[in-house]
Amino acid sequence: MQREPTEDLQPYFLTLNDLNGLVDWKEFFANDNPVELDVGSGRGLFLVNATISRPETNFLGIEIDYREGRHAARKLQKRELPNGRVWGGDGRIAFDKHIRPQSVAAIHVYFPDPWWKKKHRRRRVFTDELVDQMVTALVPGGFVHSWTDVEDYFEVIQSLMDNDTRFETMPQPVEREAQHDLDYQTSFERKKRQAGCPIYRGLWRLQNG
Repeated sequence: MQREPTEDLQPYFLTLNDLNGLVDWKEFFANDNPVELDVGSGRGLFLVNATISRPETNFLGIEIDYREGRHAARKLQKRELPNGRVWGGDGRIAFDKHIRPQSVAAIHVYFPDPWWKKKHRRRRVFTDELVDQMVTALVPGGFVHSWTDVEDYFEVIQSLMDNDTRFETMPQPVEREAQHDLDYQTSFERKKRQAGCPIYRGLWRLQNG
């Protein structure tokens, strides 16, 4: 059972139990800027870097591990970043109960847990159910970004997305050389690239009609 936060990180960290129904982004972020989701945001390297580099966009991390989510929220709080927030809880529940249809500009799913054992595969976050939820949440023309170091998992993701006529497959993002230790998409990407592992990247755009 998840423990409730032991320190007050509001409004940077909220559990799904703190929310009531569908969230109004304008009220939540106190502005009209576009919103992007980071599903499985972990310790928040992408979330924090994106929040800093793109102040004209709101970023919401969703992380099932409260400890990891609070870690990311502390970084946002320390920097007093108004356009970054974290929800603690299951992303599937967040999509179903709290994210308004056609309200999200982009969804990022980086290095989701591969759940290696075959009997655990149903726990993977990137499924046909998630694809349907993303279609509902995204604005027309919105983007899905997904990276992983697990080739067979990427093949599953690629098959789900490339064969879904609701999405247009975009050119895969090109790997660039990191300029410093924090210049990676996520801390997991840093670990894997420094170990010499290949990274598989995908980008898809929701069709307009």
